[in-house]
Formats: sequence, C-alpha cells, structure tokens
Amino acid sequence: MTLHLSQPPAGALHAVHSALAPGAALPPSAAAVLRHSEGRPEPLLALPVHALRGPTPQLGGADCIGWRFLLRAARPDAALPHCPHGDCDGAGGPAGGRAAGGRTEHRPLAVGEFTEDGLEQVTAAAEVAVGANGPAFSHLTAGPYLDSTVRALRQAWQLVHPSPARYEPRLLSLPEHYASALWLHSALPGEDLLIPLAPAPLGVAAHQVFPAAELLARLANAPAARPTALIG
Repeated sequence: MTLHLSQPPAGALHAVHSALAPGAALPPSAAAVLRHSEGRPEPLLALPVHALRGPTPQLGGADCIGWRFLLRAARPDAALPHCPHGDCDGAGGPAGGRAAGGRTEHRPLAVGEFTEDGLEQVTAAAEVAVGANGPAFSHLTAGPYLDSTVRALRQAWQLVHPSPARYEPRLLSLPEHYASALWLHSALPGEDLLIPLAPAPLGVAAHQVFPAAELLARLANAPAARPTALIG
C-alpha cells in the first residue's frame, strides 16, 4: 500500500495559519528563516512529533509532543484551479482567499495517501507544540535537518510504495541520544521502521532503514551521546 498521512488537530492547523497569516508578527528567529522567501509559505503536510526519553527507549513509551508542518512556497493565484462560478479561489471561497463573512480560506492540507507532490517546493517547517492550553505555534526551521526530513520521506515512499504494507509517517525525537528519525509506524506489532535523520548518532548511518527494535537496541548499547549542533 503506502504511507498514510494523519489529519492534525484543528487547533494545530489553526495555530500555523495564524502564525503565517499576512501581517502576522513573527519573532526574529522565524523572520530570519523566511528572509529569502517571497511572501509567507503555506502548509503542505503535517507529521506528528513523538519524543522517546531515557537511555533504553522503547517505542511504546513515545509521547506525542506536537506536530511539524512542512511548508511550501505560496503559489500565485494564477496557479489556482479554475472556478466555474468565476469568483472563487482554489479553496472554494471568493477571490482573494476570503469566504463569506471575511473568513480566510486555505488550500487543503495533504492527508491520506502520501505522494511526493509538492516536496520539491518545501522551504521551511513550522513546529506546533502541545501544551496545557492546547496546540501553540513554537517556531520555524529550515536547513539540513529539514532537507534530511524531506529526503527520508521520499526514501520511505519508494520503500513502501510497491509493498502491501501501510505505514503512518511520524517524527521521533530521541533527546538522550541527540538524534531524530522518521518513524514509519505500522499497524502490525513489531513491524515499525526507523530512518535516522542527519546528523545521526555515532555508529549509525543516516538514512539507513532499520527495524525499530534493532535501532533502539543499538542506541541503548551505544556510548554516551554528545550534543550535536543542528541548523534548523
């Protein structure tokens, strides 16, 4: 089958749209990420972010801590689908992206079956954290970590596309090992896969596909990890 993208919580998607809305004030760090972008980017897809803590991590203990939205460059109005009514944008609202009552319409997020469409346009990522008061926008990122995430998604799609298996792509953070991986979560027990993102821990090759149990066992037996500077 394929990779299956989950629908993020409505609050998480709203937090991203609010942060990226024209005229919305962004912190200096986020503005720096977008300094080479023409206009504000738009969400393409979202990946749940899970954290697995402890020196001997087990997937069953991973907690969902937020969502990471991959952002692509905003498309010009000329690229929107034609509206038979003559007054709609690609999302079904009136021209200019406004629906009745002044509500802004947004292009739909990619959910369900994953394809590579749009990945070549990814320019940044938006992090939404789940807190006591619900989802909240955290920060924007770009750079090698984002590039590694996009590469791993392409790699995962190529891996599972010809197979009968179905996986949900997630991001897995391993704070004690200063590492992250693309987590291909399977509905079948023991079939989860992990693709370490660059920079990978010592002794582990980035973008090598591991059965989850094998990689976690290897990390549990690895020497103490040291911090690695990440850009993005």
